[in-house]
Order: sequence, then structure tokens, then C-alpha cells
Amino acid sequence: MTGNNKQESKVIDSLDYLKTHKDYGSVISEIDTIQKKLLKIGYFENQQNTIKINDSTYQAEFHLKNRYKKIYIYYDKNLVSPSVIKMISKQVFDVYFILPIESVETALNFINSKQTEKGLPFSKLKLSNINIKDADTLTADLMIDDYENKRIINAILIKRYEKFPKSYLKYYLKIKPNQLFDLSTLQRKTEQLNNLRFANQIKAPEVLFTKDSTTLYIYVEKTKSNTFDGFLGFGTNEQTNKIDFNGYLNLNLVNNLNYGEAFGLQYKSTQNQQNRFEAHVMLPYLFKTPIGVDCQLHIFKQDSTFTTVDQVAKLHYQIDSRNKVFMGIKSTQSSNLLNNTSNTGISDYNSNFTTFGYEFTKAQPYNLLFPIKTNIYAESGFGKRRHTDTSEKQTILNFDAFKIINLNAKNSLYFRLNGNSLVSNTYFENELSRFGGINSIRGFEENSLLATSYALINTEYRLQLNNTLYIHTITDMTLLENKITKTNEKLYGFGFGLGLLSKAGLFKLNYAAGKSDNQKFKFSNSKVHLSLIANF
Repeated sequence: MTGNNKQESKVIDSLDYLKTHKDYGSVISEIDTIQKKLLKIGYFENQQNTIKINDSTYQAEFHLKNRYKKIYIYYDKNLVSPSVIKMISKQVFDVYFILPIESVETALNFINSKQTEKGLPFSKLKLSNINIKDADTLTADLMIDDYENKRIINAILIKRYEKFPKSYLKYYLKIKPNQLFDLSTLQRKTEQLNNLRFANQIKAPEVLFTKDSTTLYIYVEKTKSNTFDGFLGFGTNEQTNKIDFNGYLNLNLVNNLNYGEAFGLQYKSTQNQQNRFEAHVMLPYLFKTPIGVDCQLHIFKQDSTFTTVDQVAKLHYQIDSRNKVFMGIKSTQSSNLLNNTSNTGISDYNSNFTTFGYEFTKAQPYNLLFPIKTNIYAESGFGKRRHTDTSEKQTILNFDAFKIINLNAKNSLYFRLNGNSLVSNTYFENELSRFGGINSIRGFEENSLLATSYALINTEYRLQLNNTLYIHTITDMTLLENKITKTNEKLYGFGFGLGLLSKAGLFKLNYAAGKSDNQKFKFSNSKVHLSLIANF
């Protein structure tokens, strides 16, 4: 390809065209591509002639002529808002705006997408009355053809999973009849179906246009969302030198009534004679409103020392598919089971709190092993504790968040920050936080650590060997404060683990050893944790 002079040839060479071709059709296609590139950068008057040198060589001669660098586009404010024009041009006036020639196509596509968002999917844009203003400037009129009135969604039909709870369309996806039709927005919203535990999207939404109606078809399938899991842990008891076993069972039932509801039941028994029973119910979108309710019951018993019963009722509001806020009440009753009532560390008490919470969840649904990428939960509670004839103000703070940083398809980093604090003037042993074990700091017995406040960091480097198998490191650290015993400790957990996804569920094995600042590392302090999460 050559130009009419050296300067034109230099412009053509800068377009980086392909010189070798398999046939004549490819040659013609390449010439056509170069002409379109010349038009985009302002050579509207260019002319071209193809010359056959011999059976295998052709020469394309271009005469570029004048280059236009900018264009004045006149528009109607009633058809296009100036605020939209200001998003594509820095020179906007009452009746026209100025664009560089090379950005015209992109700008028109942007304006057309904004027209689509207004419910006009069949609108067409074009420039007409194109004239020369001066040596490097053109003028044109922006024309918009709307063949019909604005389109709204008249009906929404769910295919494949017809019993899908309709409230999730209105409040979770924010899709409802009589909305303006915008296909790109609808596609973005329906992708959020993959964030639900009980359903996912099997293909992109489709639309049926008739003369006077618009029907949206959404394709969803019901997924296995019930889970049953448990773990078995064992380690050497330092006092008896015997192996102690501990574990728990956890059942979660989700959307069995096609309402989006959730029910959970957990029972845990640990080697230090602790028993915990937990039950919770979540009912979303009560009476077809964006308000849902959460109810929880926790019963904890420490051998023959004390029992504590927590009752929680919360209302939640689903802001969108990722954000949720809570408000509720929490009531606690604890009873001292000891015959010796002179023990001041454990006492009968009642407490009531008003709680406020926030939750953020971001999914990565196409990763079977790690479907949740980010989760943040923060809660605060303000109330009073009553003991005998005294009353004392208290504040509870709770924070739990984790994030997965994907380095590439196989390597990732996992970070979790968990903290809890009880703010009070005095404390009883039976109201302290209890943690430790596979779900908190690994390498320690389940619920063996007591604190008035603590901050916990879990980190893992994960190597995903395939879609169903991964291995990881374990590095945990906890800062613990107990104002009853007036102690501050730093605790560490180190180890490794693996996860295997099979037809039976997700199997996890963790091996970790725990130590404190003033304690030497010992393999005899290590713990092995096994768990299996089965979906059904």
C-alpha cells in the first residue's frame, strides 16, 4: 500500500496493515479495512486504486486528500439531555457540541446506549447534513429515529423453575413489571441470581416484543442448597496423655418451601465438657415487603457449672443483592449451677440489648470450592445487665470479615479478621466470649479460650490443584484480653490443610499446632480437624 506522497505513505504505514495473504479475497478485505480506519481518523475524501503487478503481487494506491480533525454536531435538547452530551464532550454549547473525529463512533454508541436505558431499544442515531466548515472541521446534525413509544416490561415469566419466589425478583434483583426496558441492565441484574444459594441462571434472559407489549423471560434452575456438615477433632490431652475427641453436627435447610427461607440447627460437644445447641430461622420478604425476620436460639452449658440461653429476634432489610442491614433485640439468661454460691466468678444474670448490624457479600459463583469471595458482617449492641438488685450498662461489638485475593486461576490468598468485645465495668466468667478450634484459631481445643475482647486473624495461601482439590497453609494469630484474670495474650496457630470436593460433599482436613508467646512450639500441642460438608 502506498500513498500519493511520502507523507501519505507514512500515514498508511502507521496503520500496520497485513502484507501477505492466502488469496485475492483476503487482499480486498484488507484494503477495505484500511479504508475504514482512514475514515475513522478523518480522511473522508480518500480515494483508492488497486493495481495488479503480477499473479502474486498487488499494489493499492491511496490518495488521502484532506484530513478533518473535528466536527460540530448540532442536537435537540428535547431528544438528548445536555448532561449526557457532557459525558462525551468537553465542549458543549446550547445547540451544538464539538468532538474529535476519531471519537465520533464511540460517542454515538454511548448516546444510543443512554437512549436504550430510557426504554427505547429500537432507537437509531445518525449524522445528517454533513458539511465542510473549514479546512479541518465538519458540521452535522444529530438525528434520532424512534419508531415507537418507550418500552416497559409488561410481564415477567420464569422458565424451568416456575416456583421461584417472586419477591426475589422485586427486591433482590430489582426487576418488576412496568419498569422501563433496558436489556443490558436486565442482563446485569439477572447475573446476580448466581449469588443465591438455592438457584442460578442457566442462560441469559430473552425478550418477546409484540406491537403493544414486552415480555421478559428469565431462565432459572433450582440448585441443591441444603447442607449437612460435621467435623471430628482429636489431640493429646496434656493432663492424661490420652487422645481426646470432639466434634459437632450442623444442618442447614434452605428454600425447601420455595419461599427463600432458611432453617439451621447445630449441636456441638467438646472435650472440655461443653455442650452447645443453636437454632435459627430466616424468613425473607414478609408479606411481599423488603423486610425479613431472623430468629435465633442459643443454649450453652459448661459441664455442671452454668447454662446460658440467648434469644435473638432481628428484622433485616435487603438493600440490594450484596448489602443487608439489621435491627433487633437480644435477650440473655444465665444460671449458676454450682452449689457453692460464694464463687463470684460465675453468677446468675439477665441482659437485654438492642442490636444493629450490616452485612456485605460478594460471590464468585463459578468457583465451586470458594463460591464467596468477600463477606463482611458488623454488629453492635447496647443494653443492660441485671444481677440481683443491680443494673449495669453494657455494649457488645462483633466483627467478622474475610476476603479472597485471586492471584491467578490456581493461586489465591485468604484473609479473615474476626473480633468480639464486651464493654462493661464488671464481668462474670459465664458472659465471656469462648472461641478456639477449626472455625477460629486452629491448633487449640474448641471453645477453650475465654476473653472479654479478642481480635483474630486467619491467613491461608491456597493452591488449587484442580476444580475439586486444593491445599493450603495455616497461619493464625489472636490478641486476647481477659479483664477478670487481668491477662493479655498473643496466641499463634501454624499448620497446613487440604480440601476435596466430591459427590459426598466438601471434605476438609486441617493439621495445626498452637502456641502462646511464652510457650515453646510442641508437636504434642497439635490438633487434627476433619470436617465434611454435604449438599442435598
